[in-house]
Amino acid sequence: MRTMHGPATAAGLVLLLLLGSPRSARTEETNPEDENRALRERVESLEQTVSLLKRQAEVKEETDAAKGLQPIIGAGPDGFFLQSADKSYQIRFRGYLQADAHFFTSGDNANSNPTNDFYMYRVRPIVEGTVAEYFDFKIMPDFGQGKVVLQDAFLNMHYWPLAQVQIGKFKEPFGLERLQSATSLTFINRAYPTQLSPNRDVGAMLWGQWGDGLVTYQLGAFDGVPDYGSTDADNNDGKDLAARLFFQPFRNSTWEPLQGLGLGFATTVGDENGTPASYQTQGLQTFFKYASTVQMSGQRYRLSPQAYWYWGPFGLMFEWVESSTELRNERGPRPPINPANVRADNTAWQIAASYVLTGENASYGSSYGGIVPREPFAPAKGTWGAFQVAARFSELDVDNAVFDDGFASLRDSAKTAREATIGLNWYLNRFVKWQINFGHTWFDGGAGGSQASTFHDRPAENVIVTRFQLVY
Repeated sequence: MRTMHGPATAAGLVLLLLLGSPRSARTEETNPEDENRALRERVESLEQTVSLLKRQAEVKEETDAAKGLQPIIGAGPDGFFLQSADKSYQIRFRGYLQADAHFFTSGDNANSNPTNDFYMYRVRPIVEGTVAEYFDFKIMPDFGQGKVVLQDAFLNMHYWPLAQVQIGKFKEPFGLERLQSATSLTFINRAYPTQLSPNRDVGAMLWGQWGDGLVTYQLGAFDGVPDYGSTDADNNDGKDLAARLFFQPFRNSTWEPLQGLGLGFATTVGDENGTPASYQTQGLQTFFKYASTVQMSGQRYRLSPQAYWYWGPFGLMFEWVESSTELRNERGPRPPINPANVRADNTAWQIAASYVLTGENASYGSSYGGIVPREPFAPAKGTWGAFQVAARFSELDVDNAVFDDGFASLRDSAKTAREATIGLNWYLNRFVKWQINFGHTWFDGGAGGSQASTFHDRPAENVIVTRFQLVY
């Protein structure tokens, strides 16, 4: 449809000039023939102007039609972006940073001398977008802790929502809290089940959702990483198969108390070689490690029932993980101790609860931290953002056989670690969050005695951890 702004404007000018033009005062000397001629000349000139303006409008419409719809460039709450008019091609620039501090009030011993420190835990720029409508991509490096690591780099084809294909490096579909975005964590450091779960790995995954998230399935093949591990390369031919099924059975119901209930189960299985994982406290101090001669050698499987429940400002998360790994001691068997092989069945679990004091709805999370304050931080207006309190208990237990058969020593590794953590989260706005946690961890074993055959419990660790987070 052609616009008529140009011709309509010109016609208005003609009318104004005809009606409003000053007329010469008639005198006895005025010639009517001259006055009519002058008027006709002015009308012809204005008609030419109208015709020219009309043609210019037509040319502009033809040029715009030839160019097609123009791309959109902008910035807003979802970051900086560039996209085609039909959104088939998009690129977005986002990122986040987390500045942490640890202050230990107890925990020094011969095996661990923690240092109070400030550091940049995560510094992650994000580039993501869409190509040819059905292909999404994400690239996310990390510059935190003085290292450069490629965290995510993958392509996801979503032509069929029920059968999407994702290829590259990304989080292996297993741990409930591990799959939660680092920006959405209720606590600063994840609980012990995460340390028996895989982190990021290179592989391919078939996945999809049904009923707007009512059922989610994930099935993938990966290079395979140690517990708590992440890698860009593989050192053996063995691969891991991972499967996860998650239900939100009341998501679309009218029964509000159960709309935020989620239940799931995940597993991995594969043959692995290489160095097994060590485990850390909430203060990021190593409390368990295998002997330097121990290697993974054979089948490994993991199991994890998992659940969360969110109702208004209340949140609850439960997760249990078993990691069963075939291990080999390269020193060889020395009967009756130190056999060549042992299967280590290590387990961990957590239960965590939280409540938003200012009444906002809690959730499993989003790219902006899960909670958006109703009234962002603006003291001049008497608003301070949202506040959340949280408490968690978590435990990790190492298989007795690991110690009985000499694959680790109770003199420098604890068999069990239990932690209780309380936290306060302040959401200043949807982009900025400040957190403080107090964690108390106690152990079974882990400290050498006066004789080679004796050991004591490692001293309890008390640590205060704070974090300032910016997400955009």
